[in-house]
Amino acid sequence: MNIEDYREYCLSLGEDIEEKLPFQKFKNGEGVLVFYVMGHMFSFFDCNDFSVISLKCQPERIEDLKAQYECIGNPYNESPKHWIGINPNSAPDDLLKELTRNSFEIVKAKYASKREQERSKVKSQRLKA
Repeated sequence: MNIEDYREYCLSLGEDIEEKLPFQKFKNGEGVLVFYVMGHMFSFFDCNDFSVISLKCQPERIEDLKAQYECIGNPYNESPKHWIGINPNSAPDDLLKELTRNSFEIVKAKYASKREQERSKVKSQRLKA
């Protein structure tokens, strides 16, 4: 998958997706494009070297994915406990899409539940007042 097709796919995952180049102040980060859901990263890569896309992943899946697919390895500049790196030039498009959607869903679920907990807390405080 090429860089523009991947970008379009990420943006198609939901209305609440943002894309930013947040690391422009850093020498090696100026071309890093990051996709966010609910203000949190779910995918990023260097636009100048589209050879690794970093994605969130369930820790229990990471070793199996690395063993099963040569295109999957360590992420760029993130914890290999919760992130994977995938080579978009050698990965099948359906695998890349599936793992990107998985990353999106992990992040969205985590922060949607936190947001819901905060709303419930505020609501219960209002009822007490």
